Amino acid sequence: MLDAWLRLWNGDFAQAPGIISPGFRVHAALLDGGDGSSIRGVDGLVTWIGQTRAAFRDLRFTVEVPPLVDGRYASVRWTATGTYAGGFPGAKAQPGTVVTFTGTDTLRMRDGKFAEYWVNTDTLSLLTQLQAL
Repeated sequence: MLDAWLRLWNGDFAQAPGIISPGFRVHAALLDGGDGSSIRGVDGLVTWIGQTRAAFRDLRFTVEVPPLVDGRYASVRWTATGTYAGGFPGAKAQPGTVVTFTGTDTLRMRDGKFAEYWVNTDTLSLLTQLQAL
């Protein structure tokens, strides 16, 4: 399932219905100040991933530390690299700037699908690279 999760974040949206619960919930500190509670279910997650990928064309996630699994929970440390497409409020970086940032996903599984998602992203590193600070 974590392989499918990685493929989903790398743009293979067809993975979502097979691994995401209809009641899927996100817990995250979003760049717009939100807490992720508005991102729900398959469609909400796919829309959010699509928006993220639109800001960083060719965005590619790779596993940095192998997954840790404990019962219904799994965590994985990742690195993302992509090319900034422009349009981020306050960013002074030029479109075409390549950015690399890291994060950790923790997922709760229920009935063979992911039901909850906590993400911690190195937002400081990302915003610094976008010259938004």
